[in-house]
Amino acid sequence: MPADRLFIAIPLPASVREQLFALYEPMRSVAWTRPEQLHLTLRFLGDVEAEWGEKLESALSRAQVEPFLLPVAGLGAFPPRGTARVLWVGVGHGHPRLHQLRQQIDDALLATGFPLDVRIFHPHVTLGRVKDPGSPAAAAEFLKRHRDFEAAPFRVEAFQLCASELRPGGAVHMLKREFPLQLAS
Repeated sequence: MPADRLFIAIPLPASVREQLFALYEPMRSVAWTRPEQLHLTLRFLGDVEAEWGEKLESALSRAQVEPFLLPVAGLGAFPPRGTARVLWVGVGHGHPRLHQLRQQIDDALLATGFPLDVRIFHPHVTLGRVKDPGSPAAAAEFLKRHRDFEAAPFRVEAFQLCASELRPGGAVHMLKREFPLQLAS
């Protein structure tokens, strides 16, 4: 069976996506993320064979925290020094439950034997990818102009398992399953 390219993410409400889209500027050197695809990635899983599907969904259903408010603030770039390749908006100082959710997801995946990348978690929403890193001035100016950007916090009530299909016009994301967060009982 073919593999799916999977990731786990927090969806953004339309109001936040609209505020982020309003930041976009015509720049030949940046490929902006389509507004409907803006999300906060909790874990990129990569190419996953179909036989993992049920095991992954069962494991993810065990990750649970109470719903929480998440701020959207601060722009930056990866790598943090040198020529920008990715422009992003952060989640301020985040929320302890965001990191708790990420840890529970990792623990659940590891318990199933799923191999994980051990990079440090830098919660962010990718706004765009710099196509021409040879002209860094435009990206640097964009970051400078919007350094004080802040959107209204939003309530995180679920996370999602999504598939990403690479196409000539860019990746297309498809929801596989949503996992609602629960109030503590």
